[in-house]
Amino acid sequence: MEIAKNTDLPDLLEHLGYSLKRIGRYYTTREMDSIRIKDRRTWKRYSNGTGGDAITFLQEFEGKGFREAVEYLLDFNGRVRDSPRDSRPRPPPEEEKRPEFALPPANEDNRRVFAYLRKRGIAPQVIRAFLNAGLVYEDEKYHNCVFVGWDNSGEARFASKRGTYDKDGISFKRDVLGSDKSIAFPIPCDPAVPWVLVFEAPIDLMSFCTLHREVRSNAVALCGLYNGALDTYLLDHPHLNHVVFCLDADAPGQAATEKLRTEYEGRGLKVSTRAPAKGKDWNEYLQQRGPPRERGR
Repeated sequence: MEIAKNTDLPDLLEHLGYSLKRIGRYYTTREMDSIRIKDRRTWKRYSNGTGGDAITFLQEFEGKGFREAVEYLLDFNGRVRDSPRDSRPRPPPEEEKRPEFALPPANEDNRRVFAYLRKRGIAPQVIRAFLNAGLVYEDEKYHNCVFVGWDNSGEARFASKRGTYDKDGISFKRDVLGSDKSIAFPIPCDPAVPWVLVFEAPIDLMSFCTLHREVRSNAVALCGLYNGALDTYLLDHPHLNHVVFCLDADAPGQAATEKLRTEYEGRGLKVSTRAPAKGKDWNEYLQQRGPPRERGR
Protein backbone atom coordinates (compact mmCIF):
# COMPACT_ATOMS: atom_id res chain seq x y z
CA MET A 1 0.00 0.00 0.00
CA GLU A 2 2.82 2.42 0.89
CA ILE A 3 4.39 1.84 -2.52
CA ALA A 4 1.18 2.95 -4.23
CA LYS A 5 0.61 5.92 -1.92
CA ASN A 6 4.18 7.18 -2.36
CA THR A 7 4.14 7.10 -6.16
CA ASP A 8 5.98 10.01 -7.73
CA LEU A 9 3.08 12.16 -8.93
CA PRO A 10 4.88 14.19 -11.65
CA ASP A 11 6.10 10.92 -13.21
CA LEU A 12 2.62 9.39 -12.94
CA LEU A 13 0.89 12.40 -14.50
CA GLU A 14 3.30 12.44 -17.43
CA HIS A 15 2.57 8.73 -18.01
CA LEU A 16 -1.13 9.60 -17.98
CA GLY A 17 -0.58 12.26 -20.64
CA TYR A 18 -0.84 15.46 -18.61
CA SER A 19 1.35 18.46 -19.47
CA LEU A 20 3.33 19.42 -16.37
CA LYS A 21 4.87 22.76 -15.55
CA ARG A 22 6.89 23.76 -12.54
CA ILE A 23 6.05 26.81 -10.44
CA GLY A 24 8.69 27.31 -7.76
CA ARG A 25 8.56 24.31 -5.44
CA TYR A 26 5.26 23.09 -6.88
CA TYR A 27 3.99 21.45 -10.05
CA THR A 28 0.75 22.09 -11.88
CA THR A 29 -0.72 20.95 -15.20
CA ARG A 30 -1.80 22.77 -18.33
CA GLU A 31 -5.08 20.88 -18.25
CA MET A 32 -5.94 21.80 -14.62
CA ASP A 33 -4.10 24.93 -13.56
CA SER A 34 -5.76 24.96 -10.12
CA ILE A 35 -3.98 21.77 -9.08
CA ARG A 36 -0.76 21.87 -7.05
CA ILE A 37 1.63 18.96 -6.46
CA LYS A 38 3.83 19.28 -3.37
CA ASP A 39 6.86 17.16 -2.46
CA ARG A 40 6.09 15.02 -5.55
CA ARG A 41 3.75 12.89 -3.39
CA THR A 42 0.62 14.93 -2.57
CA TRP A 43 -1.79 17.05 -4.62
CA LYS A 44 -4.52 19.56 -3.99
CA ARG A 45 -7.01 21.11 -6.41
CA TYR A 46 -7.86 24.55 -5.10
CA SER A 47 -10.90 25.03 -7.34
CA ASN A 48 -12.89 22.43 -5.40
CA GLY A 49 -10.79 21.66 -2.31
CA THR A 50 -10.04 18.03 -3.20
CA GLY A 51 -6.62 16.50 -2.68
CA GLY A 52 -4.63 13.48 -1.57
CA ASP A 53 -2.06 11.05 -2.90
CA ALA A 54 -1.60 9.05 -6.11
CA ILE A 55 -4.43 6.66 -5.22
CA THR A 56 -6.96 9.44 -4.74
CA PHE A 57 -5.73 11.16 -7.91
CA LEU A 58 -6.58 8.09 -9.99
CA GLN A 59 -9.95 7.81 -8.27
CA GLU A 60 -10.78 11.49 -8.78
CA PHE A 61 -9.54 12.09 -12.33
CA GLU A 62 -9.22 8.66 -13.98
CA GLY A 63 -12.43 7.11 -12.65
CA LYS A 64 -10.70 4.12 -11.04
CA GLY A 65 -11.95 2.28 -7.97
CA PHE A 66 -9.67 1.98 -4.95
CA ARG A 67 -8.42 -1.53 -5.70
CA GLU A 68 -7.96 -0.78 -9.40
CA ALA A 69 -5.98 2.36 -8.53
CA VAL A 70 -3.68 0.46 -6.17
CA GLU A 71 -3.05 -2.30 -8.71
CA TYR A 72 -2.37 0.28 -11.41
CA LEU A 73 0.18 2.05 -9.21
CA LEU A 74 1.92 -1.19 -8.21
CA ASP A 75 2.23 -2.00 -11.90
CA PHE A 76 3.40 1.54 -12.63
CA ASN A 77 6.12 1.20 -10.00
CA GLY A 78 7.20 -2.14 -11.41
CA ARG A 79 6.36 -4.09 -8.28
CA VAL A 80 3.94 -6.74 -7.10
CA ARG A 81 1.82 -6.67 -3.98
CA ASP A 82 3.76 -7.33 -0.74
CA SER A 83 7.18 -6.99 -2.38
CA PRO A 84 9.87 -5.40 -0.15
CA ARG A 85 9.90 -1.65 -0.25
CA ASP A 86 13.02 0.03 -1.59
CA SER A 87 13.88 2.60 1.06
CA ARG A 88 16.67 4.27 -0.92
CA PRO A 89 15.87 7.91 -1.61
CA ARG A 90 15.20 8.76 -5.23
CA PRO A 91 17.45 11.55 -6.53
CA PRO A 92 15.48 14.48 -7.97
CA PRO A 93 15.82 14.97 -11.73
CA GLU A 94 18.05 17.81 -12.82
CA GLU A 95 15.43 19.22 -15.15
CA GLU A 96 11.83 18.30 -15.79
CA LYS A 97 10.98 17.89 -19.46
CA ARG A 98 7.84 16.64 -21.10
CA PRO A 99 8.72 13.53 -23.12
CA GLU A 100 8.27 13.68 -26.87
CA PHE A 101 5.25 11.79 -28.12
CA ALA A 102 5.78 8.95 -30.57
CA LEU A 103 3.45 6.14 -31.59
CA PRO A 104 4.75 2.64 -30.83
CA PRO A 105 5.92 0.82 -33.99
CA ALA A 106 3.08 -1.08 -35.63
CA ASN A 107 3.02 -4.84 -36.08
CA GLU A 108 2.83 -6.20 -39.62
CA ASP A 109 -0.74 -7.34 -38.98
CA ASN A 110 -3.55 -6.75 -36.47
CA ARG A 111 -4.65 -10.31 -35.85
CA ARG A 112 -4.27 -10.31 -32.07
CA VAL A 113 -5.97 -6.95 -31.71
CA PHE A 114 -8.82 -8.10 -33.94
CA ALA A 115 -9.23 -11.25 -31.83
CA TYR A 116 -9.06 -9.24 -28.60
CA LEU A 117 -11.72 -6.77 -29.74
CA ARG A 118 -13.96 -9.60 -30.94
CA LYS A 119 -13.58 -11.19 -27.49
CA ARG A 120 -14.79 -7.89 -26.02
CA GLY A 121 -17.88 -8.15 -28.22
CA ILE A 122 -17.01 -5.50 -30.83
CA ALA A 123 -18.58 -6.17 -34.24
CA PRO A 124 -16.16 -7.13 -37.04
CA GLN A 125 -17.27 -4.27 -39.29
CA VAL A 126 -16.72 -1.77 -36.47
CA ILE A 127 -13.23 -3.15 -35.85
CA ARG A 128 -12.38 -2.93 -39.56
CA ALA A 129 -13.65 0.65 -39.77
CA PHE A 130 -11.49 1.74 -36.82
CA LEU A 131 -8.45 -0.14 -38.15
CA ASN A 132 -8.86 1.40 -41.62
CA ALA A 133 -9.19 4.88 -40.11
CA GLY A 134 -5.94 4.48 -38.17
CA LEU A 135 -7.77 4.78 -34.86
CA VAL A 136 -6.67 1.34 -33.64
CA TYR A 137 -3.70 -0.89 -34.40
CA GLU A 138 -1.46 -3.61 -32.93
CA ASP A 139 1.99 -2.63 -31.68
CA GLU A 140 4.99 -4.63 -32.78
CA LYS A 141 6.82 -5.31 -29.51
CA TYR A 142 4.09 -6.36 -27.09
CA HIS A 143 1.08 -6.79 -29.42
CA ASN A 144 -0.93 -4.31 -27.36
CA CYS A 145 -4.09 -2.75 -28.73
CA VAL A 146 -3.19 0.90 -29.36
CA PHE A 147 -6.01 3.47 -29.49
CA VAL A 148 -4.81 6.59 -31.35
CA GLY A 149 -6.10 10.12 -30.91
CA TRP A 150 -5.71 12.44 -33.92
CA ASP A 151 -6.06 16.21 -33.71
CA ASN A 152 -8.06 18.31 -36.16
CA SER A 153 -5.02 18.80 -38.42
CA GLY A 154 -4.47 15.06 -38.81
CA GLU A 155 -1.55 14.72 -36.40
CA ALA A 156 -1.45 11.87 -33.90
CA ARG A 157 -1.27 13.45 -30.43
CA PHE A 158 -2.51 10.74 -28.08
CA ALA A 159 -2.28 6.98 -27.73
CA SER A 160 -3.46 4.55 -25.09
CA LYS A 161 -2.19 0.98 -24.89
CA ARG A 162 -4.32 -1.92 -23.71
CA GLY A 163 -2.94 -5.42 -23.27
CA THR A 164 -4.57 -8.03 -25.48
CA TYR A 165 -4.54 -10.59 -22.67
CA ASP A 166 -4.96 -10.30 -18.92
CA LYS A 167 -2.36 -11.74 -16.57
CA ASP A 168 -3.72 -13.09 -13.29
CA GLY A 169 -6.88 -11.05 -13.83
CA ILE A 170 -4.93 -7.79 -14.08
CA SER A 171 -5.12 -5.91 -17.36
CA PHE A 172 -2.35 -3.72 -18.72
CA LYS A 173 -3.46 -0.15 -19.44
CA ARG A 174 -1.21 2.83 -20.00
CA ASP A 175 -1.08 6.00 -22.07
CA VAL A 176 1.96 6.45 -24.31
CA LEU A 177 4.46 8.93 -22.87
CA GLY A 178 3.86 12.48 -24.04
CA SER A 179 0.21 11.86 -24.96
CA ASP A 180 -1.99 14.94 -24.97
CA LYS A 181 -4.99 14.34 -22.70
CA SER A 182 -6.78 17.31 -24.25
CA ILE A 183 -7.05 15.26 -27.48
CA ALA A 184 -7.68 11.76 -26.06
CA PHE A 185 -9.69 9.58 -28.49
CA PRO A 186 -12.00 11.45 -30.89
CA ILE A 187 -13.58 10.08 -34.03
CA PRO A 188 -14.43 12.32 -37.02
CA CYS A 189 -17.24 14.87 -36.84
CA ASP A 190 -20.06 15.09 -39.39
CA PRO A 191 -20.92 18.79 -39.88
CA ALA A 192 -24.55 17.85 -40.53
CA VAL A 193 -24.88 16.31 -37.05
CA PRO A 194 -25.33 18.78 -34.15
CA TRP A 195 -24.43 16.48 -31.23
CA VAL A 196 -21.39 14.73 -29.77
CA LEU A 197 -21.38 11.54 -27.70
CA VAL A 198 -18.94 11.43 -24.77
CA PHE A 199 -17.50 8.21 -23.29
CA GLU A 200 -14.90 7.37 -20.69
CA ALA A 201 -12.95 4.72 -22.64
CA PRO A 202 -12.35 3.91 -26.33
CA ILE A 203 -13.69 0.38 -25.84
CA ASP A 204 -16.98 1.88 -24.63
CA LEU A 205 -17.17 4.11 -27.69
CA MET A 206 -16.60 1.10 -29.95
CA SER A 207 -19.17 -0.89 -27.97
CA PHE A 208 -21.75 1.84 -28.51
CA CYS A 209 -20.98 1.85 -32.24
CA THR A 210 -21.55 -1.91 -32.21
CA LEU A 211 -24.89 -1.54 -30.45
CA HIS A 212 -25.94 1.42 -32.62
CA ARG A 213 -24.58 0.80 -36.12
CA GLU A 214 -25.85 4.14 -37.38
CA VAL A 215 -23.27 5.91 -35.18
CA ARG A 216 -20.12 6.38 -37.24
CA SER A 217 -19.00 9.86 -36.19
CA ASN A 218 -19.43 12.62 -33.61
CA ALA A 219 -17.99 10.98 -30.52
CA VAL A 220 -15.02 11.27 -28.20
CA ALA A 221 -13.62 9.05 -25.45
CA LEU A 222 -12.05 11.08 -22.65
CA CYS A 223 -9.76 8.21 -21.56
CA GLY A 224 -10.70 9.02 -17.98
CA LEU A 225 -12.91 11.73 -16.55
CA TYR A 226 -10.91 14.83 -17.44
CA ASN A 227 -13.05 16.78 -19.93
CA GLY A 228 -10.27 18.56 -21.85
CA ALA A 229 -10.83 16.37 -24.92
CA LEU A 230 -14.49 17.37 -25.04
CA ASP A 231 -13.56 21.04 -24.87
CA THR A 232 -11.14 20.53 -27.77
CA TYR A 233 -13.79 18.70 -29.81
CA LEU A 234 -16.30 21.50 -29.26
CA LEU A 235 -13.71 24.13 -30.15
CA ASP A 236 -12.75 22.30 -33.35
CA HIS A 237 -16.41 21.86 -34.35
CA PRO A 238 -18.27 25.03 -33.31
CA HIS A 239 -21.56 23.95 -34.93
CA LEU A 240 -22.10 21.38 -32.15
CA ASN A 241 -24.77 22.49 -29.68
CA HIS A 242 -25.75 19.24 -27.95
CA VAL A 243 -23.57 17.11 -25.64
CA VAL A 244 -24.67 13.55 -24.83
CA PHE A 245 -22.81 12.09 -21.86
CA CYS A 246 -22.50 8.30 -22.06
CA LEU A 247 -20.18 7.84 -19.08
CA ASP A 248 -19.98 4.73 -16.93
CA ALA A 249 -22.91 3.76 -14.73
CA ASP A 250 -20.73 3.42 -11.62
CA ALA A 251 -20.55 6.03 -8.87
CA PRO A 252 -17.55 8.01 -10.27
CA GLY A 253 -19.05 8.06 -13.76
CA GLN A 254 -22.45 9.25 -12.59
CA ALA A 255 -20.95 11.87 -10.28
CA ALA A 256 -18.90 13.18 -13.20
CA THR A 257 -22.00 13.19 -15.41
CA GLU A 258 -23.91 15.45 -13.03
CA LYS A 259 -20.93 17.75 -12.55
CA LEU A 260 -20.33 18.05 -16.30
CA ARG A 261 -24.03 18.49 -17.04
CA THR A 262 -24.08 21.58 -14.82
CA GLU A 263 -20.88 22.92 -16.40
CA TYR A 264 -21.97 22.56 -20.03
CA GLU A 265 -25.54 23.69 -19.47
CA GLY A 266 -23.95 26.77 -17.94
CA ARG A 267 -22.20 27.32 -21.26
CA GLY A 268 -25.55 27.36 -23.06
CA LEU A 269 -25.32 23.87 -24.57
CA LYS A 270 -28.09 21.29 -24.60
CA VAL A 271 -27.06 18.34 -22.42
CA SER A 272 -28.55 14.87 -22.22
CA THR A 273 -27.35 11.52 -20.89
CA ARG A 274 -27.45 7.90 -21.90
CA ALA A 275 -26.60 4.93 -19.71
CA PRO A 276 -26.32 1.20 -20.46
CA ALA A 277 -29.41 -0.83 -19.52
CA LYS A 278 -27.24 -3.00 -17.25
CA GLY A 279 -23.61 -3.37 -16.29
CA LYS A 280 -21.21 -0.63 -15.21
CA ASP A 281 -20.25 0.51 -18.72
CA TRP A 282 -21.13 0.08 -22.39
CA ASN A 283 -18.70 -2.76 -22.99
CA GLU A 284 -19.94 -4.72 -20.00
CA TYR A 285 -23.50 -4.24 -21.22
CA LEU A 286 -22.52 -5.34 -24.73
CA GLN A 287 -20.91 -8.53 -23.41
CA GLN A 288 -23.89 -9.31 -21.16
CA ARG A 289 -26.26 -8.72 -24.06
CA GLY A 290 -24.36 -11.16 -26.24
CA PRO A 291 -22.21 -10.81 -29.37
CA PRO A 292 -23.83 -8.92 -32.24
CA ARG A 293 -24.59 -10.72 -35.47
CA GLU A 294 -22.98 -9.72 -38.75
CA ARG A 295 -25.43 -7.96 -41.05
CA GLY A 296 -26.74 -10.10 -43.83
CA ARG A 297 -26.68 -13.29 -41.76
